[in-house]
Amino acid sequence: MGAGAGKLVRAGMLALTVLLAVAAAALAADPTASPAGGDVRTNPAAPGLAGDPLFALFGVVVVGLLAVAITLVAVRLTARR
Repeated sequence: MGAGAGKLVRAGMLALTVLLAVAAAALAADPTASPAGGDVRTNPAAPGLAGDPLFALFGVVVVGLLAVAITLVAVRLTARR
């Protein structure tokens, strides 16, 4: 290990020490129980489903088709002739 590598290791150790010294404690979520009513993000008619699942599925399909189309265009444009 050369002199440059030794300096790099020392600099890395110093940076790690400084980061660990100034790191703040991570705060977790409140451990108390959630309300007894179930999922509070939706109406009571559809417990457990937040948002619109069909819209989400449609979005995933559109993004997938868009990715396929862009990939095919990129392959066509960069193909060797």
